[in-house]
Amino acid sequence: MSEQLKHKIITTGKLLWDKGLVFGFNGNISCRLDTDTVLITATGACLGFLKQADIVTITAAGEVIGGLASSERLMHTAIYKALPKVQCVVHTHTTYTNGFFLSNDRFTPKTFEAQFYLGEVKAIAQTTPSVTDPAPVVEVLKMNNIVVLKNHGVVAVGDDLLNAFVLIQELEEQVKMDLVDAHYRDTSAGGAVVPKATGPAVGRKYKLFSKEQIEEIVRLVNSDAQMQELGGKTAMNMALAVILDETGQAHRFTFKNGRITQVAQDADAEFVINAPEAVWRAVFSRQIDPFVATTQKKMHLKGDFARISKWYAPCSRIFQLWTKVPVE
Repeated sequence: MSEQLKHKIITTGKLLWDKGLVFGFNGNISCRLDTDTVLITATGACLGFLKQADIVTITAAGEVIGGLASSERLMHTAIYKALPKVQCVVHTHTTYTNGFFLSNDRFTPKTFEAQFYLGEVKAIAQTTPSVTDPAPVVEVLKMNNIVVLKNHGVVAVGDDLLNAFVLIQELEEQVKMDLVDAHYRDTSAGGAVVPKATGPAVGRKYKLFSKEQIEEIVRLVNSDAQMQELGGKTAMNMALAVILDETGQAHRFTFKNGRITQVAQDADAEFVINAPEAVWRAVFSRQIDPFVATTQKKMHLKGDFARISKWYAPCSRIFQLWTKVPVE
């Protein structure tokens, strides 16, 4: 197992190097070996030319068992401790992403697929060459699998190294695309202005998945003109169930042309979404987009994703309406 993980780390380092996502001696990679042990790249190692000896073993508490581990090992182990489902951490100093976040605090990609995988990417302040306070990094990673450290780099996590690599690559390419878009908007007449998203309205808060919250969701969906228009145009006829992991509590919504015609307390639906309480709360408070949470495996969707994607527009509207019924 150890040798296989080392090989994956070496392969990922070479891939990052070949794609121009790391340079010089920057960046570090780690993988969870077991509950008590982590493999991490050595300090001063070049990710593009890693050897077996460049991969060091440390304990889950950050104690080095052999070799000279990366100076970012405390950040890596803090992530593993707080997020037990995370199996790997990749940290790079990607050029265009770093440049963009020198003067920006967040980034929302413009293409649909990137929106699914990245969501809104946030940056946190970083004032030291290595991360000395990993708590803010961990907090952002609870809601999104990628975070930017200002004046420093990017951290991505996942259940395998490929998923973490793809997030970093996707963000770098989307930032490049944004720069191209900004150039043409500046040099051509006009240009669409994208309104900033606003949070949920201040008002009553509901107990999560309470009878009152479910009733309010139904009322909002069925009284929303935009939802009815989108549901009618896309013939949104399906059943969607939501489940709270901790209790198994389920609610099934049956839609006909975008209108909720029935609500039942079971999960007998074509599409089923389940998640822990913390994630559901983040969804209803608009800290995380449900599509992003699903692709990053913070929420789990049972059903044909290709089929539900044809109802992307009405589903997006439903998720917008959810934020109008915030939880306590």
